[in-house]
Amino acid sequence: MSTVHVRPGEGRHHSMIDGDHIAKAAVRDAGGAFEVFEVVAPAAPMAPPHVSPWSGVLFLLEGRITALVDGTPYDVEPGGLVVVPAGTPATFGVVGASARLLAITSGDGAGRFFADFAASVPLDRPVEESMAAILSVTGRHGVALAGA
Repeated sequence: MSTVHVRPGEGRHHSMIDGDHIAKAAVRDAGGAFEVFEVVAPAAPMAPPHVSPWSGVLFLLEGRITALVDGTPYDVEPGGLVVVPAGTPATFGVVGASARLLAITSGDGAGRFFADFAASVPLDRPVEESMAAILSVTGRHGVALAGA
C-alpha cells in the first residue's frame, strides 16, 4: 500500500439516483480492503432499501438524513454516524435541500458497483422505467433490493 492524498473536489464521480458518489480512495493491503467515498445527495424520494455484500459506515458532514437500517429509522445530524452491516437492508433519505456524507465500505466491491450503476442506469427517467437496468446491475454485484 502507498500513501494516498486526494484534494477537495478530486475523485471519480459516479452520478446515481441517490446522489453523486465520488470515489476518493481504494485501499488494499495485507490487512484487508476498504473504499472511501464522498456522497453529495439532493433531496429526493428515498430509494428502496437494498442489501449489499459489503459493510458501510455513513458519517454525515453536512445537512440531515434519515437512515433506514433493517427497518429502524435513524435521524442523523452533522457529525453523526451510522454503521450498516453487510447483508442488512438499508437506505437513506435527505431531510432538507441536500446532504454530504463520507461513506466507507469494506472490501473493494462498492466502487465497481457505483461505476456500473452510473454507466447503466439513466438519471433522466423515472425509477420505474429503469427497473430492468437497476436489477441487472444489482444482480451483477451481489446487491439486492430488500423484499425483491
